Amino acid sequence: MNREDFPVLKKDIVYFDNGATTLKPKCVISKMDDYYLNHTSNIHRGEYDFSIITNRLYDEVRGLVKHFINAESEKEIVYTSGTTESMNMIVFGFMMQHLKKGDVVLTDRAEHASSVLPWLVLQKRIGIEVRYVDLEDDYSLSVEKLKKQIDDKVKVISIAHISNVVGDIRDTYSIGKICKSKGIYFVVDAAQAASHIPIDVLKDNISFMGFSGHKMAGPTGVGILYGKYDLLEEMEPLKYGGGMNQEFESSGDFELKEVPIKFEAGTPPIAEVIGLGEAIRYIESIGVVNIHKHEVELKRYLVSKLKNIPNIILYNENSESGILAFNIDGVFAQDTAIFLNHYNIYVRAGNHCTKMLKEEMNIRNTCRISMYLYNNKEDVDRLVDALLKSEDIFKVVI
Repeated sequence: MNREDFPVLKKDIVYFDNGATTLKPKCVISKMDDYYLNHTSNIHRGEYDFSIITNRLYDEVRGLVKHFINAESEKEIVYTSGTTESMNMIVFGFMMQHLKKGDVVLTDRAEHASSVLPWLVLQKRIGIEVRYVDLEDDYSLSVEKLKKQIDDKVKVISIAHISNVVGDIRDTYSIGKICKSKGIYFVVDAAQAASHIPIDVLKDNISFMGFSGHKMAGPTGVGILYGKYDLLEEMEPLKYGGGMNQEFESSGDFELKEVPIKFEAGTPPIAEVIGLGEAIRYIESIGVVNIHKHEVELKRYLVSKLKNIPNIILYNENSESGILAFNIDGVFAQDTAIFLNHYNIYVRAGNHCTKMLKEEMNIRNTCRISMYLYNNKEDVDRLVDALLKSEDIFKVVI
């Protein structure tokens, strides 16, 4: 699907590490080049032509994101450096002021470091409790098990929309309904979901959400924090400086700008924000539903092939995403990745920043295949052909 739009695919590679970062289409690269070549300027600081052009392109991206996730207002869209910064802003800019000792944050052991470590820091700082929902036998998160963990102390539910190793798509609609009925904040890490499945923050009653541009055909260094407007009004900035204040005096008095600008101190990643906007246009021209359908069909094709190879262990063959975790029996995951690199096949190996998942899976490291719109059956066939030669793995690795 649309492989011709991605210049790097002219190289003889199979790229299956889309969960880490996706490749970039020509339109995104050209849009960012245009900023540097034809109207380089800072934003909201000049009255000249270049600045006016840049302001327009930069500001209109909020509207694109609003539509992309079905937010209520552009004012609910904050530019960040990525999911990690977004999650830290949620925890330390809002939750640290609104939670108290003994309050419970409900999450699970399949979460990415960015979605767990800030809560663990808050646990040490103010005495909240981080509680974990046990996963199902297939390592997915069930609403029923989650509901059983909810009591009056639970003030936050914090989960990934799609987990980055297991690849299960969480039922955010049902969880959002529970949160609404019980007055619980609902925090969603959408890093693996944005541009893979439709996102609707209103329908799912999401309080806060973060995602990254580079995992959805956009550039690195830019991401989005979504928050309900009334919650963002109560959130404190983590950075202070130029662009986010109305005024400040030597007396110590100062006044900040309104949401969302008060969270965006300093010169932002201007080209990257513009590039993110172009990535959203590109994704919407294809259709997120079409992308998801393509990934699921391709994963099913891959699973059907791998199940015929006796020494391949599959950990999440039934999850409805383009993510598949596997190992070669008796082979260290990193050795498998090095072996596949010999055939120009790129996969991820390790714990994938989900260091607690080993407590559920009883294994520390896996190889991860994560698909995107430009992968095809030929990619899968090349991977399968290489794995059929895995008895030679140590000849290659050593």
